[in-house]
Amino acid sequence: MVIKLKASLRDAGKNLTNIRAEGLVPAVVYGAGRENTSISVAMQDFLKVYKEAGESGTVSLELPSGTATVLVHELTLDPVKNTPQHVDFLAIDVNKPIEVAIPLEFVGVSPAVKGSLGTLIKQLHEIEVKGLPKDLPHSIEVDISSLDVVDSHISVSDLKIPAGVEVLANDTDIVATIAAVKEEVEEAATAIDFDSIEVEKKGKKEEEAAPEA
Repeated sequence: MVIKLKASLRDAGKNLTNIRAEGLVPAVVYGAGRENTSISVAMQDFLKVYKEAGESGTVSLELPSGTATVLVHELTLDPVKNTPQHVDFLAIDVNKPIEVAIPLEFVGVSPAVKGSLGTLIKQLHEIEVKGLPKDLPHSIEVDISSLDVVDSHISVSDLKIPAGVEVLANDTDIVATIAAVKEEVEEAATAIDFDSIEVEKKGKKEEEAAPEA
């Protein structure tokens, strides 16, 4: 399925605040021998595309000059509203392998966690891979249903990688593991020696009452 996004050319010197007020996201597209081009995309359209493609899925960017296959290379968000403020689209050659980070999607239920034997620790949340754009998945599933005891784990070598995709991480790298539940040990309250306190107070009073030499 081809993910399409329509873009319009914009004046690089145009006020960005006004562009955003029109429901558009300022952006730039570059790469694959293409000159940097200032564009804008509709906010709602981009959000739908980004939800589906993320930063590893290819997008068919429809420009007035033609169509370019791109990746969302960098996304700047508003620190308060968490809405897109600017997007960098990286144009790629669909016939050449690229290196991207594919997010990991954890699925299933761990018997160890369900039985309160341990806690699931996710060591990796994404994995670096290499392949042709058409072969790259949007995400890679990690089935945690095999994690049934403490210290059981899933390694990179256990992942199901699509054909044509090369994993750049080490096969022995741990993706997820089960750690033992740590019991909280309450420290015993230190016993208060009231007798020593009384003696100390008594000694202090006698010292204060003693006449000066």
